[in-house]
Amino acid sequence: MTSVPDTLTALAARLQGTLSTDPDVVASCSTDESVHPGTGDALAVVRAGCVEDVALTVRFAHHHGIPVVPQGARSGLSGGACAESGCILLSVASMNRVLDIDEANMTVTVEPGVINKDLKDTLRPHGLAYPPDPGSVAISSIGGNIATNAGGMCCVKYGVTRRYVRELTVVLADGTVTRLGQRTVKGVAGLDLVSLFTGSEGTLGIIVEATLTVIPLGPDPLTALATFPTVGSAVEAVAAYMSTGASPSMLEMMDGMTIGLLSGVGDFGLDADVGAVLIMQSDSATAETDTRAFAAVAEDHGAVDVAFADNPTDSELLVAARRSVQIANERYAASHGGGQMIDDVCVPRSRLADFCAGVEAIRDDTGTTVALVAHAGDGNVHPSVFYDLADEDSVAAGTEAFDRIMRLGLELGGTITGEHGVGALKSAWLPRELDEANRRLHRRIKDAVDPTAVLNPGKMLEAL
Repeated sequence: MTSVPDTLTALAARLQGTLSTDPDVVASCSTDESVHPGTGDALAVVRAGCVEDVALTVRFAHHHGIPVVPQGARSGLSGGACAESGCILLSVASMNRVLDIDEANMTVTVEPGVINKDLKDTLRPHGLAYPPDPGSVAISSIGGNIATNAGGMCCVKYGVTRRYVRELTVVLADGTVTRLGQRTVKGVAGLDLVSLFTGSEGTLGIIVEATLTVIPLGPDPLTALATFPTVGSAVEAVAAYMSTGASPSMLEMMDGMTIGLLSGVGDFGLDADVGAVLIMQSDSATAETDTRAFAAVAEDHGAVDVAFADNPTDSELLVAARRSVQIANERYAASHGGGQMIDDVCVPRSRLADFCAGVEAIRDDTGTTVALVAHAGDGNVHPSVFYDLADEDSVAAGTEAFDRIMRLGLELGGTITGEHGVGALKSAWLPRELDEANRRLHRRIKDAVDPTAVLNPGKMLEAL
């Protein structure tokens, strides 16, 4: 009988990309940006160079019963791209071309490895924009954004990735290549499989091409920043402002601890003594009026100070602080034991104040360090829990805080993930959010599309 290593050699010879079984190479590709270590050693890393490479690899894995873990930029925070024992790590990061910009139909067609910011930069000279704007915009790929239905700072106005995906080409679990959706603005022929595959985290198929909706490039936004004595007063201002029918293109919150951590990255001109900061941005034709209206609401809810940026350079400086949060958190974690788990809970905006108060109570009860940032305009909060990896009690307290934060979100009518995905980190929590009929439906879909369960096992759907 031919051994798997021998057949891997035969597979490598057929690929336009590369296949490596070198242990150091495999190890370097076996994790993402989460704390999840993976469950064992992968057999190989395939760096696909084209659609046929993906199809060949998946057909090979399907035939031999080998798990396949799809990977892009590996910037995920939920363990969705981490190795499973005996798997093939299948990277599409090198498939990074912008294939077509269709200005007449307002679409762009890309390979999955295109980096989000690179796509934005490519579209700008054409007077076009791709709105989804995750915090990892400079390092995350479009394929990964689609796989997790990524959100970001502009979701409050423009929505999440799913809104912009018109058509997908995917490789199914047996290696079949198929096209889902339509390039037309309207299309209801058949079930909406594009929406089903968007956010499926590589468990139903591997995205190898996407046609996306783009919009006209708008005017440069204007920005206002308001500081508050407490997180509670800041989120109450958010609720009041959004209840006016306002449509900001960004409404972000950072708590006092986060502001303090940012000082380790650079001088953003923020007062380290405040309890929270709100950053509001408007890219509409009424941006100046919008920022003034926000300022009025903020002052009515106890804002200590409100600052305005009336030009693109100053606006970007204000937003740069928010974009630097993860860098600041990583530096803090590195100097305080190395442990950081980033939660991603989304609650109804009306419950945001309750959620933030609950997180502060969990922090005090467990004795953990927790920093809060939020896409406050849509109720999506990212508490970062810090702990000492060398201290078992600290790890236990951090894990307890992380789990209690998710439980709090569910109790308030929210979800365990608003944009980062379930991955391996939260797979045990998904059954707690879904009722039995919903879980059964998920299982049946997975069994129908991937009957041999080779696509990204151990991840999102594992505990269902």
